[in-house]
Amino acid sequence: MLRRTLLQLPLMAAASSAVSTQSFAQSKQTSAGFKLSVRVEPLFRNMKLPEQMEKVAEAGYQGFEFGNWRGQDPVEINKVKAKLGLECACLVGNRAVNPKGMTLVDPADREAFLTEIRASTEAAKRFESTRLVTLTGNALPGVPREVQHASIVEGLKRAHDVIAPHGVTLIVEPLNTLVDHAGYYLNHTPEAFEIMREVSSPHVKILFDIYHVQIMDGNLIDSIRKNIASIGHFHVGDVPGRHEPGTGEIQYANVFKAIREAGFRDFVAMEYVPSKDPMATLAEVRSMAAA
Repeated sequence: MLRRTLLQLPLMAAASSAVSTQSFAQSKQTSAGFKLSVRVEPLFRNMKLPEQMEKVAEAGYQGFEFGNWRGQDPVEINKVKAKLGLECACLVGNRAVNPKGMTLVDPADREAFLTEIRASTEAAKRFESTRLVTLTGNALPGVPREVQHASIVEGLKRAHDVIAPHGVTLIVEPLNTLVDHAGYYLNHTPEAFEIMREVSSPHVKILFDIYHVQIMDGNLIDSIRKNIASIGHFHVGDVPGRHEPGTGEIQYANVFKAIREAGFRDFVAMEYVPSKDPMATLAEVRSMAAA
């Protein structure tokens, strides 16, 4: 009897593992309509990426995001990702808010920007991701905005030719210049959506960071409804302080409802500094998103 039990242990362990993986998958089914992701660094500090991914799966979220792909092993990360049933929601396309020598605002940076996007596209393939966060860089002093605007449009059109054959999408992020990123060029959503219209590519969209947009423009729900076709990704954080939804002035239940009713089915990612236990905040937001 003992021998039979011992022989059965590997099978029992495998079954337990399968049930565990299945429970993760089942726990991630929500009625939100869209998918939920976590930018891991601000929520799970002082952990290695595989540990952070475990936390994301435990919270019942479908995707994860991280910053420095150059410091990670795609083989290891893909194994963990497959085990947990997660998706790599996006990677960083061009490094830093004001990426020196590879901005979009300066035509002189064009080739360096495209070289960076080529490298990031290859990384996206290795990490099995399809979105690259892209930043314009800071505004150039003394250069008319229309000149910088035109440079951004041309750079994104050129980038389309790099990414489209690989099924990758650039998600261009407007940032606020009142609190966090003084000097950044693309700080208002009306211009961001105008750029999208001029580029006119299904592989170039906006990363609609709700925190940044609320600070600069407000009018969140109407902006989402009117421009949903140009939005490829959302980031979530409340105002002020960039903490979890429910800590500030944004009515996130209504915003999530607007995103869902607009037909958005891609990722809405948590990118906030939790004011309390991170797992508790993720559970609360997950419930809010499904309401």
